[in-house]
Amino acid sequence: MPRPRLLLCPQFTEVEWTIAPQLAEWAEVATFDAPGVGDEPIPGGGDLTDVDRELVVQRALQEIDRLGWDSYFVVGDAWGTATAARVAATRPEPLLGLALGHACLSYQREGERPAVSNEVTAAMTQLLRSDYDSFVRYGMTQFTQGAFDEETSKKIVARFPPMDIASRIWEMNTDRPEPIGELLGQLDTPILLAKHEGCLVFTAEGYEDAIRALPEAHRTSVGKAPSASDEFAAALRDFCEQVLS
Repeated sequence: MPRPRLLLCPQFTEVEWTIAPQLAEWAEVATFDAPGVGDEPIPGGGDLTDVDRELVVQRALQEIDRLGWDSYFVVGDAWGTATAARVAATRPEPLLGLALGHACLSYQREGERPAVSNEVTAAMTQLLRSDYDSFVRYGMTQFTQGAFDEETSKKIVARFPPMDIASRIWEMNTDRPEPIGELLGQLDTPILLAKHEGCLVFTAEGYEDAIRALPEAHRTSVGKAPSASDEFAAALRDFCEQVLS
């Protein structure tokens, strides 16, 4: 069986994918920083107004082109699922499968069945605006309920951009509902949906709506953020092996 190729789509930085070395034991793994994060430039002269979801998607496609991959799996977690879904929908032909952690059909924060907690995201937005250092150093760790250890948190801090860029990326993630469900409905490819049990940000209702809309999708539940979860790494390996076999 050939080694699967995995493109890991980040929320902010590739550092979030702490399971990447574990995945690399059995797969070819690629990931990247979002434009404006770390050493990753913002195309077009660095204009903040250019930083949007499509720019991150284009960065993901550039990584695929750089590697010359003609078939692969795309993986996203939390706010990175919208990027992963858009990458998959943009180039469905070479796509072997799509895996989404904190799976949901949108980032809707209002209504009877919100996919994302409005209260928690609003609190994080307020922290970002009032105390950026605390947002980076402590807020992101609390946001993921301790999924990142101290060493990983330091690496994320080192990659984080100035406040104006971070605010732009954060608002890009949290202020747009994102038509994830519509994009998934266009795909004719195996899908893995993962739930983070007890998550403070992504709701159980959002995951329930996703599996209801995609009854044939593979499913798994994990105890912490999938990008840092051994359980998700194992489920992703099983998923890839089933697809390739």
